[in-house]
Amino acid sequence: MKHFFNRKESIVTEALDGLLRTAPAGMLARLDSYPDIKVVLRADWDKSKVAVVSGGGAGHEPSHAGFVGKGMLTAAVSGEIFASPSVDAVLTAIRAVTGPKGCLLIVKNYTGDRLNFGLAAEKARTEGFDVEMVIVADDIALPDIAQPRGVAGTLFVHKIAGYQSEQGADLRTVAEAAGAAARDIVSLGVSLSSCSIPGQTHEERLGATEGELGLGIHGEPGVEKIALQQAASIVATMSERLSATLPAGGDFALLINNLGAVPPLEMALIANTVLASPLQERVKLVVGPAAMMTALNMNGFSLSLLRLDPAREAALRAEVAPHAWVPASSRHEPIVISAPAAGVSVAAAASRNAEVERYLTAICENLISLEAELNRLDAKAGDGDTGSTVATGARSVLARMSSLPLADVPAALAAIGGILSTSMGGSSGVLLSIFFTSASKAMAEKADIAAALAAGLDRMTFYGGAKTGDRTMVDALQPALEALSRSGIKAAAAAARSGAEATKSLTKARAGRASYIAERDLQGVADPGAVAVANAFEVAATLG
Repeated sequence: MKHFFNRKESIVTEALDGLLRTAPAGMLARLDSYPDIKVVLRADWDKSKVAVVSGGGAGHEPSHAGFVGKGMLTAAVSGEIFASPSVDAVLTAIRAVTGPKGCLLIVKNYTGDRLNFGLAAEKARTEGFDVEMVIVADDIALPDIAQPRGVAGTLFVHKIAGYQSEQGADLRTVAEAAGAAARDIVSLGVSLSSCSIPGQTHEERLGATEGELGLGIHGEPGVEKIALQQAASIVATMSERLSATLPAGGDFALLINNLGAVPPLEMALIANTVLASPLQERVKLVVGPAAMMTALNMNGFSLSLLRLDPAREAALRAEVAPHAWVPASSRHEPIVISAPAAGVSVAAAASRNAEVERYLTAICENLISLEAELNRLDAKAGDGDTGSTVATGARSVLARMSSLPLADVPAALAAIGGILSTSMGGSSGVLLSIFFTSASKAMAEKADIAAALAAGLDRMTFYGGAKTGDRTMVDALQPALEALSRSGIKAAAAAARSGAEATKSLTKARAGRASYIAERDLQGVADPGAVAVANAFEVAATLG
């Protein structure tokens, strides 16, 4: 498939500069952190209200940068095409726009976005910023999935949060309104083709007479293939499935979203068909049809419904200024604002604590010795690198032992979190960094290591989405920390081992790569992350 671009490496930054050059003069700006950190923000922002920040991978234009402006987003953080922005990029955006009233992050329910925005939020809190996060999971295509995707319904949340902020509401009010709206949105998409990424070979998975129902906004396969048929038949199927999820009574707002390549003529026909279907009886407000959250050039559309109340209706009807809603303006050069310096963070000085060093050394050496065994377990249920990832993190901690502030436990926990976030890589590194970073903050507030670690687990499971029974390290970590609080380290070690052993009987993983593995391949295989946790607690118990 053919595309207009110069170099695939610069397509995202060039597109964002195109947005800046065609937006109304004085409305938008970017930080001077291009190309590594791509943040578009309101040029007129004075930090007197709650900042509303969203973002994600590029390829969904005009989302997310096209919705930056008065009444909607304060800033948007962009990654490369279909790739989550980095933790540093999100943290830079938070620093740039957050004032005394705080900041709300709006995140679509994809693992990379949850983890990177989540770790950025935790780091921002340690710098003194007041930050809340709302996760949108509006896709109903896969009814049995534990974590539904966040798709075009996210725009309703942007609009409602932006309206509340513009009215001067405090952070808790803005977050509550946004979170409640997110829980009341349902969305479903359909397409007649998959999308094509510039600079990559495209292989169309659909035949000439096939379509796909329930696909995501990154070109993921749909829940089922459907025969090419009249638009009325396709809309009838979507209307039936959406209606089945709606509560009885009440009015709804409808968003008709072009996924990128449907011609305006056909989108108008689709809108007419939807509004002539039984679904229209529940619809009071219509947004679209328009390309608002696309999947590059996917030849499809999605429907999103939000339950209305007077406050939401007022928010959706309010005028806004973003580029996606206003006409083009005369050509002008982008406004460039200097990015704020990183928050001043004085690293704690190295200090000695023989007991802490003894525990850390023994645990790390044990985890390194398990590298081959953990890799063997992971090869049966993942990509075979858990042992190497864990061992890399352990080696990094050992290598920096002499520089750690071991006599200051909160600072030591924070330092370990920082080491793991840069050395381990992948989701496990971010998850453990969240765990130790959050535990550090809790420990600084109250010197109770069991409670601090429990606080770290709470943040880790919130951002990661896993819980006990999902076949992850949480299956060992949660019972271990519960036992630690009640009965001490030996009980914690026994609980961790029991939890790890229990994963052998969990044949349906709900998180991580193992969630894609057939049940027969998981039978009798312990989760390697849970095994690593169990070993760490057992080592600690022998020393205690």
